[in-house]
Amino acid sequence: MKKVFLLIFLSGLLYACNNAEKAASPDYTQYVNPFIGTADNGHTFPGACAPFGMIQASPQSDNGTWKYCSGYNYADTTLQGFVQTCLNGTGVPDLGDILILPFTGDQQNKPDEVRFDKINEKASPGYYGVTLSDFNIDVELTATEHTAFHKYTFKGDDQNYIYIDLLSGLWDKPESASEPRIIKKGEVNMPDDKTITGHNIVKAWVERQVFYAIRFDRPYRVIDELPQEKDKITRKYILGFDIKEGESVQVKIALSTVSIDGALASMEKENPAWDFEAVKESTRSKWNELLSRVEITGTDDQKTSFYTSLYHLFIQPNNIADADGKYRGVNDSISTSPSGAYYSTFSLWDTYRAAHPLYTIIAPERVDGMVQSMLAHHKIQGFLPIWTLWGKENYCMIGNHSIPVIVDAYLKGFKGFDAEEAYQAIKESSMRSHFNSDWETYDKYGYYPFDIIKAESVSRTLESAYDDYCVAQMAKALAKTEDYEYFTKRAGFYKNLFDTETNMMRAKDSQGKWRTPFNSFLLSHAYTSGGDYTEGNAWQYTWHVQHDVEGLISLMGGKTTFETKLDSLFFLSTTTDNTGFVLDVTGLIGQYAHGNEPSHHVAYLYNYVDRKDKTQQLIREIFDRFYLAKPDGLCGNDDCGQMSAWYIFSAMGFYPVNPSGGEYILGAPQIEKVSLALPDNKIFTMEAKDLSKENKYVKSVELNGVPVKGLSIHHKDIMNGGNLVFTMTDKPIEK
Repeated sequence: MKKVFLLIFLSGLLYACNNAEKAASPDYTQYVNPFIGTADNGHTFPGACAPFGMIQASPQSDNGTWKYCSGYNYADTTLQGFVQTCLNGTGVPDLGDILILPFTGDQQNKPDEVRFDKINEKASPGYYGVTLSDFNIDVELTATEHTAFHKYTFKGDDQNYIYIDLLSGLWDKPESASEPRIIKKGEVNMPDDKTITGHNIVKAWVERQVFYAIRFDRPYRVIDELPQEKDKITRKYILGFDIKEGESVQVKIALSTVSIDGALASMEKENPAWDFEAVKESTRSKWNELLSRVEITGTDDQKTSFYTSLYHLFIQPNNIADADGKYRGVNDSISTSPSGAYYSTFSLWDTYRAAHPLYTIIAPERVDGMVQSMLAHHKIQGFLPIWTLWGKENYCMIGNHSIPVIVDAYLKGFKGFDAEEAYQAIKESSMRSHFNSDWETYDKYGYYPFDIIKAESVSRTLESAYDDYCVAQMAKALAKTEDYEYFTKRAGFYKNLFDTETNMMRAKDSQGKWRTPFNSFLLSHAYTSGGDYTEGNAWQYTWHVQHDVEGLISLMGGKTTFETKLDSLFFLSTTTDNTGFVLDVTGLIGQYAHGNEPSHHVAYLYNYVDRKDKTQQLIREIFDRFYLAKPDGLCGNDDCGQMSAWYIFSAMGFYPVNPSGGEYILGAPQIEKVSLALPDNKIFTMEAKDLSKENKYVKSVELNGVPVKGLSIHHKDIMNGGNLVFTMTDKPIEK
């Protein structure tokens, strides 16, 4: 009997300890507000997803314009339904697969949109909920990596239906897009009264094959199949269910790029039961584990902005491989990933700058898989990813910015990929011409002449020069001397477009003549109106020399001239003759545009001319104006986490001006304390002593008790663990 009592006592003690541990473990998801960035032009979505998952189950409030790249805008008060895939903060719409809408009443009056109670709309990592006020239906969404899980509670009617559009998708309307969404195939199967499976081939931003499996926890009846629209393949159904008032219908949707069997297998592995709360809690725990790697001390608004930025960072890249590792690659061939992961949604023109360097610090276990995915893409296509979605290249933007990501990983010591294979991939991508990379012209002239390269000639030259610098660094590390010298020379091509008369980067033709007349304020967008710059003007792109700031200072005639020119960037507000689509150029301080990525490193350039105080003042202004803890708190597209990555780095007091190799330029911390949980149980802590509204300037910096000399700290300083201490003051200190 004593043994029985002892066992009961010990079991109770263990249970109490486990509960105490759970209670003591902070819930970092409470600080995430998925509605941040869903208003204005942040283009984020509020729906449910797992970290780096393929699924994003989310409400769709409208479709067909740039405003709805994610399918949702916070200002709306009606919804069209709930979709299973969304993009986070992009400037082009796509995805929005399989739209579902529960409704009640007369099935012949299926609404195009329904009102919802804004006050009841709620979202947190892995969960979204709303009440459809027109029908008194509670909708809840959660997700695993490959499955969406919906729960509809019908509270006001016995005539309950679900509308399902199996070929839905986000797209630009024909009048606003060069190529509208095209449906090439729509196959539907109904193997039993609880299951629907199918296969779509759709083309919008990219052409994708979408295999799906849908299961209901109750039998359905096909009440109506909506008539096909003219010249379209449509699969739209109204399904009926025998349920009473107050009961629920649950729906699971699994997706695959490979096969229906792949979707079914993922559903069986990740979401086999009908326990909505268990799935919701499991996904919340996955988010909490990632978020818990960073602990901050700050105000509630600071915690909300910081952890929401982390959340947006970890939504992508998306692992599109099935649960068994199979995936559909760039040429539609089926492959199996040795690691089980194949990442896509690489918005590299944006994310190479800060998002990928941040992954190397706080999600290092993902980095090798990302590089492996890029190399697998190269093996088939012959060049590395530029901007991939669902494994397909969309050629959006310029440069070959897989290169800095791979080189950065290699130089930081990541070893989960073959270095020689990686080097050959970056070299081949830099020498074999492909879309937007005309290497014969580039090598012949030492720049892209505007009379040969009709659009973005300046921006393409500058971005390519940076990539060339990165190739040179890996060549040097691998003792490939001849290649190092070749790519180092190309890395200096930016100098060929620097006009000493205007002290700006200016387009030049194949005869070596400058573009005349020259309007340095002219904003343009290459895809809609041509122009020499990418979503910007000469003022914004003149500073795009991330690898050789000292060289740019020399070209301008020294530190004093450089500082004066940089001052002008932030003071001049003139805009003239904007042409084409320029809605991406937002978050303006003078000509500086924080809402678009080419400007992201520029505030840190004052450090190089002994005016750290100006960098520190600007960082505070950017935080105060462009990162607010509310739906319209982002000044531009989140761009797959890059806007968020700038916030996270800058809040900690440093930023990768040159994002390849591990140097972080010091700025001014915006949060009192940040602790990073690193591999091997190491901790790196940043502390900002005396930080306040007035004390925005840095008086001194110490790393592990030793004063920091110079402008930067290094990646290894962080990963070794330690303490970085800023002492703040209200007085600007120039040097």
